[in-house]
Amino acid sequence: MQDRQEQISQVVVTAGQMHDVEKRIFAAGMPVVALMEKVAGLIARRIPKILSNTPLLRGSRVGILVGPGHNGGDALVVARELYFRGYEVWIYSPFSQLKELTLQHLQYAESLGIPIYQTIEQLPDSDLLIDGLFGLGLERNLTDPITSAINQLNELSLPIYSIDLPSGLHTDTGEVLGTAIRATHTFCLGLWKLAFFQDRALEYLGKAELIDFDIPLADVEAVLKDAPKIKRITRAKALATLPLPRPAVTHKYKEGHLLLICGSRRYAGGAILTGLGARASGVGMLSIAVPESLKSLLVSHLPEALIVGCPETESGAIAHLQLPENTDLSSFNAIACGPGLTRDATPIVQEAIKSDRPLLLDADGLNILAQMGAIATLKKRQAVTVLTPHTGEFERLFPDVADAKHDRVKAVQEAAAQSEAVVLLKGARTAIANPQGAVWIVPESTPALARGGSGDVLTGLLGGLLAQATTQIPLEDIVATAAWWHSQAGILAAQERSELGVDAFTLTQYLIEALT
Repeated sequence: MQDRQEQISQVVVTAGQMHDVEKRIFAAGMPVVALMEKVAGLIARRIPKILSNTPLLRGSRVGILVGPGHNGGDALVVARELYFRGYEVWIYSPFSQLKELTLQHLQYAESLGIPIYQTIEQLPDSDLLIDGLFGLGLERNLTDPITSAINQLNELSLPIYSIDLPSGLHTDTGEVLGTAIRATHTFCLGLWKLAFFQDRALEYLGKAELIDFDIPLADVEAVLKDAPKIKRITRAKALATLPLPRPAVTHKYKEGHLLLICGSRRYAGGAILTGLGARASGVGMLSIAVPESLKSLLVSHLPEALIVGCPETESGAIAHLQLPENTDLSSFNAIACGPGLTRDATPIVQEAIKSDRPLLLDADGLNILAQMGAIATLKKRQAVTVLTPHTGEFERLFPDVADAKHDRVKAVQEAAAQSEAVVLLKGARTAIANPQGAVWIVPESTPALARGGSGDVLTGLLGGLLAQATTQIPLEDIVATAAWWHSQAGILAAQERSELGVDAFTLTQYLIEALT
């Protein structure tokens, strides 16, 4: 049972894929009416539990917003069940034509004496609203009078619980189709939809919760078998991907050797933060190449690392790598390059790109790559490459890829396919794609991470995991695990210190705690 729940919790689908899954369920004999009763019953049981820490219990006033389709039918079954539990319920149903099943539920609600209103001006007071106006698969922009009604409902500042999706959101892109309900809580039905992981939808979703109504895994697999997989990275998956437990007999040379190339006189902190992130990864050996003038500073913060002082330019950037005798770039299991370098270190980045080692590029590493022509340059590499851009860096790297602000998942898939790299697009919902189109999404984060230096910590952490990687684990799984770990540390730190109290140095102190 736990294995099935874990697998279901990872799956992310488009509207089309969800429709296909439902068709299989109905074709196998599940009556539509039975599924509606099951889904709505699960929601009706969840709402009192969610409200258990508030005064809104038995006798609370609940407004039910009913649309013309089966989303409205779900809402009407919830209305009926809450009515039977003693809630004071009213229904807002502004549509003249309803699907047959939805109409039947409305007629039954009316027979119970539940008040039904057609206009927004008629609505009585309530303590919370349940949104069943529109759900899965909405494609067209909403128009008046429904747009005006939604805007007025939002202005009431009441808790709103949306069924499947806040009404007005596009299921795949999270686009607001004219206007949309600003939900306090959204019950996503059956399988996670793409909109839940598009940054622009987040302010409308509120707290998201999956309502698992026991979709057979065989139906999910049958629909998704020929499509690139899009998944949520879960705690269980991330922990299973980490290089734990270690063999009982091992040594530092077996646990990976990472080379960090980072820092300049102007951005010394970037090298320190990247090194601290790498240290938390548990990598067996850590070498850090920095300008000679930073060597003593790095030694003081990371005494266990091998600090390589390199000749520097007049501006304080690394002029050229000066690795220890009998050492070259092929001596390392992985290389991470970029934080704090400045663009004066262009020859250094070019040298790293020419190496035959797994390579992670971030920050100025990405800016220099963009100047070189990202796609053409990366296609010449023989080893794997990981790119970790934020939206601005992404646009510079991939100017011909669809707007990442419109559909992050599609954009990161296109970028990975064109560059033949694993691409991590940072954001409130970080997305990771491999060249074959498979995607991992980090399902939660915190705005506390929107501070300078947070990305440097991720670069070090991910670099350390790459250096420890085995060929048995897909590269994108490792990248997603590092992003999940990084976000969990930020969430934990914000819980203890508030969103204002999580600077990048503090973040490094929560990395290990986030795993316990």
